[in-house]
Amino acid sequence: MSTLREAVEKYLVLRRSLGSPIPQAAPTLRRFVDFLDREGADFVTTQLALRWVLQLPRPGPATRAQYLGDVRRFAAWRSSADPRTEIPPRALLPYRRRRPPPHVYSDEEVGRILAAAARIRSLHGLRGPTFATLFGLLAASGLRISEALALDDPDVDLVDGVLAVRKGKFGKARFVPLHDSTRQALVRYAERRDLVLPGRRVPAFFVTERGKRLRHFTVRRTFARISWKIGLRPRPPRASEGFTGRGPRIHDLRHRFAAARMVQWYREGKDVERELPRLATYLGHGHVYHSYWYIEAVPELLQLATERLVAHREEVTP
Repeated sequence: MSTLREAVEKYLVLRRSLGSPIPQAAPTLRRFVDFLDREGADFVTTQLALRWVLQLPRPGPATRAQYLGDVRRFAAWRSSADPRTEIPPRALLPYRRRRPPPHVYSDEEVGRILAAAARIRSLHGLRGPTFATLFGLLAASGLRISEALALDDPDVDLVDGVLAVRKGKFGKARFVPLHDSTRQALVRYAERRDLVLPGRRVPAFFVTERGKRLRHFTVRRTFARISWKIGLRPRPPRASEGFTGRGPRIHDLRHRFAAARMVQWYREGKDVERELPRLATYLGHGHVYHSYWYIEAVPELLQLATERLVAHREEVTP
């Protein structure tokens, strides 16, 4: 094992010991070291890092910038042990990731999604209820899709209607109380699921007809196909069947929940700025400014916020 390869492995062990999630950094740095070995280099230089990133066949500008960032952080750590190490500057591949504007689903659109999901046919009749309940839960609770799919039976309190999200983003856990109608929908699904799969061994709440935990790709593909059928997304060419297409996303169900709650607060005359930390906690945001983003991203919210500001100025102006 080369000295650089040993250094990378030590660096990854250190990152893990500090509780830092590194699912992308590990393969990235190992591929980078493979490149350095082929080049006969025994320390990191800016020129080699840039040449490696630019020769990768598929990544777009955002992914290239991310890969170079992984290399930069490793190089900064490595430089203390090997002074020859060059740390690639941040501005070498500048890229600012822009969040796509959310599609705020209307009640009518959500109803069409759930109705289409419920009509999905399968051998044992469980596939339709599974996706209809899952999509309904996302719309009613604002959960991330990863959080919903990670739910196990003990995490779902079907009596009091509370979810225990143990695998949230940034490693944050939280409790999510549900409306009683949502709780009842989960109860009906659990009864149907247990009737079809009485001896299932997987503890996952949402399962396939084979009793396995649902996969992200399967859920996203199913959501895309439903969106094609009801006209929310244009269907991609047959040659691109593996591509889910562009248009309103499943993650936008989460955005809808947040935006709808904020619109309701504005219309009720509540102090939205005071309410936002509660919303951020409920949604599992890393910081409250992630909730403020909706005011700029959703036109109706921006308009309501502007009207509130204008009204406030008129009240204080003598």
